[in-house]
Amino acid sequence: MSVPFTAKAVTAAFAASGLVHLVRPQVFEPMIPEQLPAPRQVVVWSGVAELACAAGMLHPRTRRVAAYAGAALLVGVFPGNVKMALDAQRGDNTALKAGTLARLPLQLPMIRGMLKAAWAA
Repeated sequence: MSVPFTAKAVTAAFAASGLVHLVRPQVFEPMIPEQLPAPRQVVVWSGVAELACAAGMLHPRTRRVAAYAGAALLVGVFPGNVKMALDAQRGDNTALKAGTLARLPLQLPMIRGMLKAAWAA
């Protein structure tokens, strides 16, 4: 079966973002809610999870579980995206403010795309 375009885009985003999580974790540390301990470890392990989901999407035998895991990961990181958007609103960077707010509703089609990929697998 074919993988929906949205799932392909999420897979590519997971691969790129997962790599950045590992190479430059400090970029993502401000997104970690204060209630969570060890922000660096949370960032690194979420990057590993993104890379695992991306890799799993590449093969039909692992695509279903990877797509479900990817959808769950998107739900799991949503609070961090909300925190990033709220933090950005306190700054002067208009593009960052707009980008972080625009990113929030994009989570739904991304989750839907991963679920469609799981159902099609």
